[in-house]
Amino acid sequence: MKKATAIASILLLVSLALQEIAYAVFLSEPNQDFEGFAGSRTLKQEQEHAHEVHCSRERSRAAWKIIDEYLMPFVEREDYQISSKCRLHPNKGLFRDQELHKIHVDINEWRCGYCKKSFRAEKFLDQHFDNRHYNLLNVSHSKCLADLCGALHCDVVMNTKSTKTKCNPAATARNRHLCESLADSCFPANQGPSASRLHDLFLRQFCDAHTCSGKQKPFSKGGKKETSVFYLAIAILTLMLLPIFYLIVYLHQSEMRKNTQELRRISKVGQKTKPS
Repeated sequence: MKKATAIASILLLVSLALQEIAYAVFLSEPNQDFEGFAGSRTLKQEQEHAHEVHCSRERSRAAWKIIDEYLMPFVEREDYQISSKCRLHPNKGLFRDQELHKIHVDINEWRCGYCKKSFRAEKFLDQHFDNRHYNLLNVSHSKCLADLCGALHCDVVMNTKSTKTKCNPAATARNRHLCESLADSCFPANQGPSASRLHDLFLRQFCDAHTCSGKQKPFSKGGKKETSVFYLAIAILTLMLLPIFYLIVYLHQSEMRKNTQELRRISKVGQKTKPS
């Protein structure tokens, strides 16, 4: 009876552990497709007052993600100050301030940092920014980061480039030229050892992959080290199952001791009843 109860307890703990892992993985998935609520209900009305910006927010976000993950860790390691004239400067992005005013409250709640309205998905918050907070965009001094996507390989992180697409030599040459011009303007090789090292790294990290040979891959130098969801799930599962493992060992040893004592008792009884 005790053994059955222990097994039931183990199964319950395993079930709870799997639920926790599933929830952790679910939280890590971006852009959940839910309908907006609260302030998002007014988005259709706001569309009438929308302003058109000729800059892709999604591709700009991808470009900044690449800069943040595959360039900035090396810049910070060199303690290098990127010039404000550089198009890769953190403050140059047209949507940068709006992105910083996104508050991810919960798995299905995004909040506007300007007016505190809530939305069920990030895309509804993006629409809200486009319609209600267009006036906060610094269109005069900011640049569209999406314009740099060709040089930064945005299609790789967005998974929008088909492997069957034939390489266009002219487009590849333009992207490489843009990439090299970014390296020259942001990290002038004649401005000291740090700038020279970053210039070389930028060429290896981004520009060398602009070729139709397919031999070079982008981001060859690696980037920001982030904990994989898979390894996080394994760690949680291990922590949850470790006490269960020790419980099983304890129950097994207890059962073995109990059986040994029973055998000894039977042996002693047998010796007493043996005729003299």
